[in-house]
Amino acid sequence: MSAANEFLGRPSFGQARWLREQLRDETFGGILLLVAATIALVWANSPWGDSYTALVDLQVGPAAIHLDLPLSVWAADGLLAVFFFVVGLELKHELVLGSLSNMREAVVPAAAAIGGMAIPALVFVVVNTMAAEGSTDGWGIPMATDIAFALAVLAVVGRKLPVALRAFLLTLAVVDDLGAIAVIAVFYSDSFSIWWFLASIATFVIYGLAMRMRITTPFLYIPLVLLGWYFMHESGVHATIAGVVFGFLTRVRTDPGEGSAPADRLSHLIHPISAAICVPLFAFFAAGVDFRSVGIVDTLASPVAIGIMLGLVVGKPVGVLLGAWLTARFTRASLSPDLSWRDVGTVGVLAGIGFTVALLITELAYDEDILNLDSAKVAVLAASIVAAVLAAIAIRSRNRHFAAVFAKEQVDADNDGIPDVYQEPHSR
Repeated sequence: MSAANEFLGRPSFGQARWLREQLRDETFGGILLLVAATIALVWANSPWGDSYTALVDLQVGPAAIHLDLPLSVWAADGLLAVFFFVVGLELKHELVLGSLSNMREAVVPAAAAIGGMAIPALVFVVVNTMAAEGSTDGWGIPMATDIAFALAVLAVVGRKLPVALRAFLLTLAVVDDLGAIAVIAVFYSDSFSIWWFLASIATFVIYGLAMRMRITTPFLYIPLVLLGWYFMHESGVHATIAGVVFGFLTRVRTDPGEGSAPADRLSHLIHPISAAICVPLFAFFAAGVDFRSVGIVDTLASPVAIGIMLGLVVGKPVGVLLGAWLTARFTRASLSPDLSWRDVGTVGVLAGIGFTVALLITELAYDEDILNLDSAKVAVLAASIVAAVLAAIAIRSRNRHFAAVFAKEQVDADNDGIPDVYQEPHSR
């Protein structure tokens, strides 16, 4: 069987190096995200909880252009637009240079990601359809994977996870984010205005043309991005969509004589800001559920909460494993000899950590339904913690094998700076 038909094969040395750089920021950001969410929960349930609520609801911004928004909305619409810009850059890289650039190699991980979105959504819908007090509005909540939170778990228990599994996790997260973006744009936007939307499309076209013309001045791109975000916000489509479109339109291939492509330069500049500031601040404003008036047991017993928890903890790994296994059988793709289907399932459990995008969809789905909003937020937090614990147990059980694979990937007998496994004849 050729390497091109190998599922979970080791990525190229260049792709592995890019992957390590991307995930380093995400790991640090994941730790900050957990700290920010914990502070929000403690503050919201402390004797000073009312001051947290007042801060979340504090309106700032120019009213003349309809941007006098609560800080929580600024975090969701503004800060997460930066996060989705980074997602757009990663998606473009994966499609052009990474694991999704070759159809034969991309089909299995893409199918795994689709299964990991479809099954959790189906589980949520079934649970809430069968329950008398159920609400199917939040079906998109358990679809997404939080790569930062997942990598924070790996930083504790999975430091020697093979690079192929890390690449697979990133692919799942990127495709999940793409699915979530489509869901937000189509199902969780309101008061659509065609003229504002067309204005945002115009900024995308100008941005794309400027990239093709190799224009580099920030004095064009910064105003263009801000206008595109504003036009998208006014159109009724969630403003974060503008971020991912601009990211996806950014050039990722280098020109002759060019040190790095615009996407790489922007990623080095913006990714740390997104991971260390934007996402943690969003978590701070979104995760502060007040349990003082509603018991946590009653909150978790609601159909919405049960659907989310089952979707993330059970539906995710089942969907990922089923999608990958069925597609591999259909395409006759062979699993890498270094790994097993058990490892695919472990990544599926890790993908059940759905935090940032899941909380965003929660706020969009239940914006005017406070009881279900709180239930959904608590369920996302609880399910993410349960998935993290289960993933940690699964990784620990394979740590000896992972350590052996990791050690093999580090051997550089000729001291040329490139591990020997990337110089073998079959290595891509």
